[in-house]
Amino acid sequence: MIARAMVLLAQVTTPPTLAPPPGLKMPAVQEARLSNGLRLVVVPMHEVPLVQVVLSVAGGGRDDGPLAGLATFTAGMLDKGAGSRDANTIAEDVAYLGATLFAGADWNGINVALRVPKRSMGPALDLMADVALRPAFTAAEVKRQRDLRLANLVQQRDNPGAVAGLHYSALVFPANHPYHRPLGGDSASTAALDSSTVRRFYQRSFRPDRATVVVTGDITLPEAREEIGRRFGAWPVSGSVAANGSSPAVQPSSRPTTIFLVDKPAAAQSVVRMGHRGVQRSSVDYYAVQVMNTLLGGSFSSRLNSNLRETKGYTYGARSSFDFQPLPGPFTALADVRTDVTDSSLVEFLKELRRIRDSAVDPVELERTKQYLALRVPGSFETTGQVAGQVGTLLTFGLPFTWFDDYVRRIMAVTAEDVRRVARQYVHPDSLTIVVVGDVQKIRPGIEHLGLGPIEVRKP
Repeated sequence: MIARAMVLLAQVTTPPTLAPPPGLKMPAVQEARLSNGLRLVVVPMHEVPLVQVVLSVAGGGRDDGPLAGLATFTAGMLDKGAGSRDANTIAEDVAYLGATLFAGADWNGINVALRVPKRSMGPALDLMADVALRPAFTAAEVKRQRDLRLANLVQQRDNPGAVAGLHYSALVFPANHPYHRPLGGDSASTAALDSSTVRRFYQRSFRPDRATVVVTGDITLPEAREEIGRRFGAWPVSGSVAANGSSPAVQPSSRPTTIFLVDKPAAAQSVVRMGHRGVQRSSVDYYAVQVMNTLLGGSFSSRLNSNLRETKGYTYGARSSFDFQPLPGPFTALADVRTDVTDSSLVEFLKELRRIRDSAVDPVELERTKQYLALRVPGSFETTGQVAGQVGTLLTFGLPFTWFDDYVRRIMAVTAEDVRRVARQYVHPDSLTIVVVGDVQKIRPGIEHLGLGPIEVRKP
């Protein structure tokens, strides 16, 4: 009986051997182009009677020019009055149609996204066309939204995470780099916004020849071409491309590790951000970097989280990431840690950053990391919105629609030597920008004792 129980216990506690992860074949993608240059991309998905429509206009935050946050503010104004509807009417009509409508911007474009049952698609597209092509930008609504953003920016000063993020970007990237300033703007740039400024930005940015409509769901290409053409086919090509859109970015310069402290008196936690300029999305090392970072800090079982959370108990979570953009975004390692272990946490961060570069990766750990990346891919293609998002990402980076077909194979082909090589190339523990938002009086002595580099105290 005892022997049998031991055998059963071993069967229960021994994890099963995983089969090779299945590959993913991208759903069929069909294309058309309207006479005004608008690109139409359609992915039929007939399982559920839903349709997702995403209009993306290239540019976004990189087109802000001297007014940081102009793109995100303009995008946020699109559904605050358009055509004959005011903001309340737009919201009521969206709810009546059983739809969702969102307008926003990121570093690469302005997006208007509609999700609607197939039966309500016609009137919902009429509403979407009003929002995208006929925004009101009334002076009163612009002022109201500007005041709301200014109030939100004031609130952010009390959020240590937001403060850390703002300082980190401004320190990693030089003043004339697009990512130096916050995507959502600051108080000075927001105060300068008015209806004429927003309207001028919209008129020179919103052009059909720099726009793409991605349609996924219960629809065919002929249907989509008819429906989109009816609403957007007469969109004229006018204005000029935003002035800052194609200017080359100044490359950030590397420097020895420097610590920047931002005082938050009586804070129970210290918010830690550290890193440097990362790698662009088009790098041939993309797959190896993905595996390396997942192992380092890109999953719950990563080294950083296992060390700082599970072993040391310094934080609820530690992680790292590469912000892949057409222009290289930052590599960042971060955690919110207890004030009394701020200096010890920095030691553990640096220990893991050096270990990923200097030590061979355990084969079991490597295989587990690759399986994690490979097996999570299908979950990113479950809904019409997810498929539209993935197609949009491929379009942003100029990747072929078949890119995902080869993703699993490339991830599983990454070797331990590849991980070590890209860690040495793209992770630089001796050239870090370290930002810590916390109680400077309590944390500075311990950090100074570490001797990591010069320390500078910055205003919140």
